[in-house]
Amino acid sequence: MSWKITAEGSQAQITAALLAHEEAHDWDPGIVLGGCEVAEDRPLDWRLEAWLADKPGEAELAAIVALFPHPHPRLEIEQLPETDWVTASQQGMEPIRAGRFHIRTPDHRAEPRAIDFVIPASQAFGTGQHATTAGCLEMLSAMKARGVQVKNCADIGTGTGLLAFAARALWPRAVLTASDIDPVCLAVVLENAAANAVPLGGGRGELTMAVAAGLDHPLLAARAPYDLLIANILAGPLVELMPAFARAVLPGGHLVLAGLLTTQEAAVRRAGLRAGFRLAARLERGDWSILWLRRRAAR
Repeated sequence: MSWKITAEGSQAQITAALLAHEEAHDWDPGIVLGGCEVAEDRPLDWRLEAWLADKPGEAELAAIVALFPHPHPRLEIEQLPETDWVTASQQGMEPIRAGRFHIRTPDHRAEPRAIDFVIPASQAFGTGQHATTAGCLEMLSAMKARGVQVKNCADIGTGTGLLAFAARALWPRAVLTASDIDPVCLAVVLENAAANAVPLGGGRGELTMAVAAGLDHPLLAARAPYDLLIANILAGPLVELMPAFARAVLPGGHLVLAGLLTTQEAAVRRAGLRAGFRLAARLERGDWSILWLRRRAAR
């Protein structure tokens, strides 16, 4: 990505803009958005960043302006060196510990007292550094500790494949399916599987990867129903996909959801309730919620 647009504002302004982006169904996928604090000692001052491969024109600027009520923050536009900014931003990341897991890049040593995964910096989301991914690892660990048994698992929006790898580590005899809407993730997951000795295939303890939007893929349909489905995506798609999740999860089965802000949790839980899920547990990690839902058992 060679161009960046930046807008600074309050945490409320930037969070509202990110929510508006989620609800913009006609959003240009060539504009990648993110939000963060301006500095650690200024937690209420935030920055919206948009990355583009080409110089932004009037349409791209108008799309970002439309995320804010009038008056909108001033937009700063800069051209960036030709660098893989996703990878560069992840270089030198410190390892994390989440639940039973230790996640690191190849620059760091393994942790023998934990389930250790090496996830290189890559173009895919899900290195374990983000609160949503780490929260899912903690939730999966808690589910295992509470005696949950898994024979058939799907990880929707897998990114690097990390959550699917984690599910296999906890339930090594499960059949595993991972999917992501981004074709880049296919090669990333296959490389990470090889690096972490995760076997590929259709048998127990093996992983199969598909490129799919939501659950829209013949492989995902053929392997359903699942007793564990993981979806670390965004709140809007989670709400939209809830009826499909209900069809894909066994009665009494488990649904782990992340990618939603705490302010969005109520809407996601309402959608889950309408689809026949009840809350089993929840975690908060910063501004993010991680939900464990269970589908009502058949009578």
